[in-house]
Amino acid sequence: MVRQTSAASPRAAAVGSVLSPRMKKEGYDPAWGAMVNGMSSPAGMLLPPSNTFIVYSLVSGTSIGALFMAGVGPGLVWTIICLLMVALYARKHPELKSSDKRPTLKQAFTIFLKAIPALLMIFIVIGGILLGWFTATESAVIAVLYSLVLGLIQRTLPVKELPKIVLEAAKVTGIIMLLIGMSGILGWVLAYARVPQLVTEGLLGFSSNPTVILLIIMIILLIAGTVMDPTPAILIFTPIFLPVVTQLGVDPIHFGAMMVYNMCLGNVSPPIGNNLFVAARVANVRIEALIGRLWPFFWALCLGLLVVTFIEPLSIWLPTTLGLMK
Repeated sequence: MVRQTSAASPRAAAVGSVLSPRMKKEGYDPAWGAMVNGMSSPAGMLLPPSNTFIVYSLVSGTSIGALFMAGVGPGLVWTIICLLMVALYARKHPELKSSDKRPTLKQAFTIFLKAIPALLMIFIVIGGILLGWFTATESAVIAVLYSLVLGLIQRTLPVKELPKIVLEAAKVTGIIMLLIGMSGILGWVLAYARVPQLVTEGLLGFSSNPTVILLIIMIILLIAGTVMDPTPAILIFTPIFLPVVTQLGVDPIHFGAMMVYNMCLGNVSPPIGNNLFVAARVANVRIEALIGRLWPFFWALCLGLLVVTFIEPLSIWLPTTLGLMK
């Protein structure tokens, strides 16, 4: 049976496999380096293109283009918090100095030229969606075809591996489609049983203060995110909580950004924290060593959740400015 992994885990594996040996060579604590990798990689779930936002769009019926742009602000909040925490660590450990070796201007330019074909995919996908050339679903097909052609041209994708890759993609897609199908059934059952209405009445009966209601919802989602992958959590909780927040006047796009940020936190929260396990395995350290070092990062990112939740322009300013939402 194939277990679905969060979108952040492959990033932790890819970045960690490159940076962990270098950080160890530079004298950094391997466990601390793995923790930084694990805590920072979920930012990719917020910054476009994000498959987590695509799932939320399917459930909520909101614009995927607007959601992509709404994730930029929260994604930068996550990134800035991680940068500040690393900077604080560096100030407390002045003995850590980066290598004096620097690439020459010619080497840097050569590396940049080699990276252009891969970087173009981001602009093709996001630009195509924003310009209305294709939908989010169609953009995924274009991204796959572009990656396939580029991998074959650059010979980074062995032809003999294609059947295995296609089979693995089919398994993961089957799991996601099954979850989406079941979420449709679950949504119908919830609507028939008036669960969203009952939850709305219960929460509003507890308090009429939007701040209190949003805090309760964020706490519930954070607890759920510690034991669930982002996709099933979004599929299950969006139909329940979206009617509540819309009645409070919260924009569905803003709520999507809040929810995905929350799922990012759940992805690095003990006791499960899939991303932490991946980062620890790549760095060849024990998971216990990461947990002992992550709490300052975690609480700082929790503060970021409050910022994203209660400062609405962080999410809706960019999509509104680009004309993707009113």
